[in-house]
Amino acid sequence: MATEAQGLVDGARPSVWAPLRNRVYRNLFIASFASSIGTWMQSVAAQWFLVEKHSSDVIVALVQTASLGPTLLFGLFAGVLADLFDRRRLLIFLQSYAVVVALALAVLTYLGRLSPTSLLMFTVAIGCASALAGPDWQAIQPEVVPREQIPAVSMLGSVSGNASRAIGPAIGGIVVAFAGPAAVFALNAVSFAGIIVALLVWRRPKQLAPIEREHFGQAIISGLLYVSNGPIFRRILLRTAIFLFPASALLALLPVAAARTWHLGAGGYGVALGAVGFGAILGAVFADPLRRRVSDNALLAASAAAYGLAPLAVVWLPFAAAIPALMLSGMAWLITLATLNAAAQLTLPQWVRARALSVYLLVSTGAQAIGSYVWGALATQAGLDIALLWSAVTLGAAALSVVGLPLLPNTGRLNVEVSTAWPEPMLMFEPCPNDGPVLVAVRYRVPEENQEDFVKAMSRVRRSRLRTGGHSWRLYHSVGQTDLLLERFTVASWSEFERQRTERWLGYDSENFTKAVSYTVDHTRTDEYYLAKRVPR
Repeated sequence: MATEAQGLVDGARPSVWAPLRNRVYRNLFIASFASSIGTWMQSVAAQWFLVEKHSSDVIVALVQTASLGPTLLFGLFAGVLADLFDRRRLLIFLQSYAVVVALALAVLTYLGRLSPTSLLMFTVAIGCASALAGPDWQAIQPEVVPREQIPAVSMLGSVSGNASRAIGPAIGGIVVAFAGPAAVFALNAVSFAGIIVALLVWRRPKQLAPIEREHFGQAIISGLLYVSNGPIFRRILLRTAIFLFPASALLALLPVAAARTWHLGAGGYGVALGAVGFGAILGAVFADPLRRRVSDNALLAASAAAYGLAPLAVVWLPFAAAIPALMLSGMAWLITLATLNAAAQLTLPQWVRARALSVYLLVSTGAQAIGSYVWGALATQAGLDIALLWSAVTLGAAALSVVGLPLLPNTGRLNVEVSTAWPEPMLMFEPCPNDGPVLVAVRYRVPEENQEDFVKAMSRVRRSRLRTGGHSWRLYHSVGQTDLLLERFTVASWSEFERQRTERWLGYDSENFTKAVSYTVDHTRTDEYYLAKRVPR
């Protein structure tokens, strides 16, 4: 208990450094930090390789698209894999694959056989490993630390990523200048090995076996149903895209600005990118005090506005004068993404966490990948300054949009513990797991004066049913008994219904249902369950 007390700030909230006292998390954090440094080193080497080959602006910007684009293809697929299989073993396999691909890239570069096209292809191949590992990595963190430390973990993850952005480009620029891109690519391969070691050392607790492993296609459908019927999570996704699409312009076009506007070499570009990363480190210092004083929505608006100053500084200021604005953009980047990531982690239940986080990563990386291409194409057609100016204008609009599209109330504060309130059906025979579909019918007797409030309350119940695996939901009013209402929905199979009842029905789903039942006569309802029967044609 003394350790927990040391991790608390003002006796209520864990400090941002509290998770590092956990040995397993600390090992994974250090390994991930080293790997992120390697990734940023590779990004600098790849983009500078293309600059030296006199590639167009859009080709240089495509390095980010190539590294992030695979998430658009494999994001949801990766989330299903992480929810269905052992996450630790899956991560070990994916990191081993990344080592092999990065080493092959280093060898080809050393032999002088690398072209811009093949570099982008290798970047896509390594990006595939990141795309498949991303949801797994995000979903495994709540297994390592307690729930109250999730905001601190999100902040530390952002600090790690942005500190590596400060360190990696600087090291990458120096190594490129003295040893060439091949050395950087080789070091990136080595950096993946640290994660493998940290995962091998971790003895993950034995996981409870599910009722039955979900079929892959059904798992995808269940994940999409959860996201489509989760308004709080959908708003987190929207805020993520609104910020990252215009924000991607700065990172995508910074190497072009470094070379053509500021006339810097590889080392100077590394310093420019490092300033963004160093600003993110400073952001970790100020983020927690800011979150105590202002709301998350105010932070998101202020961060978008602050980030928009950086593209303006790149256009109008010399390199030295633009460095403070670049640092400010790093702070804004960290505060925005740490706020949104923590909200997502705290909103998602265990059963669908990796699948939903894969959608979060799909949106975040997709916004950056598509944005990088769009801003690069605009820079090629209209000029670098025009592209950066328009990105600043769009960021200003993103800041103002918080007024109309804020994070919803109760974001990150929902009860996501599994509820046992759904009663076990009384069975006269034992259904087989694949029997179905299952029709669930619930009868309610609601006094006429309560029916309007009851129907409004059932709107939330509807989302809970659909979010946990139901479909074809309807609410009916009897024409023969004015106080009788019937809720009905179907579930794909008996095993899917059992998952819904015992693994997916959460505390806040139960709260929504209890609220609706409170409007009925005697606060009761009648549940009925039917299995579909095949009828000869």
